[in-house]
Amino acid sequence: MKDYAEPLARLIDELKRLPGIGQKSAQRIAFHLERAAREEVERLAVALLELKDKIRLCSICNNLTEADPCEYCTDPSRDPTVICVVETPYNVVAVEKTREFRGLYHVLHGAISPLQGVGPDQLKLKNLIERLKSGKIKELIVATNPNVEGEATAVYLSKLIKPLGVRVTRIAMGIPVGSELEFADEVTMLKAIEGRREI
Repeated sequence: MKDYAEPLARLIDELKRLPGIGQKSAQRIAFHLERAAREEVERLAVALLELKDKIRLCSICNNLTEADPCEYCTDPSRDPTVICVVETPYNVVAVEKTREFRGLYHVLHGAISPLQGVGPDQLKLKNLIERLKSGKIKELIVATNPNVEGEATAVYLSKLIKPLGVRVTRIAMGIPVGSELEFADEVTMLKAIEGRREI
């Protein structure tokens, strides 16, 4: 005999695939949704479908956006000579929380991790190199996570980009080693950007 009716079991299985959601959390969410009003569940379903239908990558910086190019790339008040390179779109949010960085972004969608089979070819680097070859970029701030993968990515970017004549800096280690940018508070993130160094 099954523990749950098939639709409930299927929902629990799908929820467990989400990061940070284990069996018990998946069960709690599934039972909450079962008890919720139909309108609440429909709003959630519509939001999920809109996410898949309307969100795309910016053709310039690879950030998630509804309009291409994204709002950062089209903002005339931002400094077009400085690019901050991050691993993921939510790292952009962490940098933006400082309210101090006014340059542009480039999202790699990952970090070099040989153990997980991620090399430079799997990162979104092609359009970054194209942007740098324009000659307009004066500084590239590498804001990858301060862990082994982030450091490997920073070193690789430095070796790749320095021959192009662009200044390459690394955010300071105000961020604890082994943590991730999304967990940094505004002050820590600001200090990390202010204390960046050449690599």
